[in-house]
Amino acid sequence: MKRIATLLFATLTALSACHASPKPSPPKPANAMSNATHPQNPYYSRTDTTKLDLPNEVWKKVLSPELYRVARLGETERAFTGKYWNYEGLGTYYCAACGNALFRSDAKFASTCGWPSFFETVRPGSVRYRDDTTYGMIRTEVLCGRCDAHLGHVFDDGPPPTGKRFCMNSISLEFEPDRK
Repeated sequence: MKRIATLLFATLTALSACHASPKPSPPKPANAMSNATHPQNPYYSRTDTTKLDLPNEVWKKVLSPELYRVARLGETERAFTGKYWNYEGLGTYYCAACGNALFRSDAKFASTCGWPSFFETVRPGSVRYRDDTTYGMIRTEVLCGRCDAHLGHVFDDGPPPTGKRFCMNSISLEFEPDRK
């Protein structure tokens, strides 16, 4: 009986020790972009399209508080305040959280809604969609296809050829100009 009690005690102690140990950090991608502008974010890459499945606790450590609130908590920046709402540079827009390519400037148009608007994504799978019924509205939320960051919403009132208006939060985007 004493032997069973000792064995039970040792097993429970080992199990509780395993349960109490901290979770290991998610693995960092081997081909993450070495970018001086993202030293705190090892998941940022402009070339890796591998899906990221990281908990918000990890994102909170690598994103600025402002970007975290929009990209991970689904907040929206105020209209006409973002740096890209009326920007006209030629280049590519990337996810500010993970570096995934999202839109080209030749798909951007002036929608006068106060947020940067695009009529198509850069490639299939660069974004994904989710129904959004918050605030008593029925909308389609647009998420980054790689990291699931909240980017904005898409509406069916855009210009040809797609008729779509991807209404994005500037803070969720990064712009890289075309090389001359």
